[in-house]
Amino acid sequence: MRAACSDQELVRLYIQGDEGAFETIVNRYQEQVFSKILFIVRDQEVANDLFQDTFIKVIHTLKSGKYQEEGKFLPWVLRIAHNLAIDHFRKARKIPVVRSTDEFDVFAGIADGDRDVETAMMHSEIERDVRMLIERLPEEQREVVLMRIEEDLCFREIAERTGVSINTALGRMRYALINLRKLVEQHRMRLTVQ
Repeated sequence: MRAACSDQELVRLYIQGDEGAFETIVNRYQEQVFSKILFIVRDQEVANDLFQDTFIKVIHTLKSGKYQEEGKFLPWVLRIAHNLAIDHFRKARKIPVVRSTDEFDVFAGIADGDRDVETAMMHSEIERDVRMLIERLPEEQREVVLMRIEEDLCFREIAERTGVSINTALGRMRYALINLRKLVEQHRMRLTVQ
């Protein structure tokens, strides 16, 4: 029944709370959106991440009421995907690439043992804090975050493993990130007070 609905009807149904309507939209356009991203980035893993980011952004825009219906849903989603792919390259370009030469060895500074120990301790402390905050998430959100981070699963795989729709898996990740931001703020405020 949903398959016969127009994009406009599916968006309206989704905004009204019909999660299955969004899944129909994703199924309808996932191949086109993924292909566009893959064509730009030419890397399957990066394309998977950007595909998921695209639909997280779509969900956020729809749920926040910022989507303006103009009968051009697919071009809008493709524009989001295109912009995220371009942003990916911009970010990658900002990271300076340093190469070894006869006069300069990139790895020469790595031998500083004290700095290595200090950095390792700092990373270990941050990782411990993040894990502590993740443990405070609701179980369904924690499960999605851990599958994404520890097992590097894409949202399609998470959805299959947890027996929910891709939309639900994306939604759980979105709410997990919102909750983690709140938890980080609370944690930061507690540290400031101490």
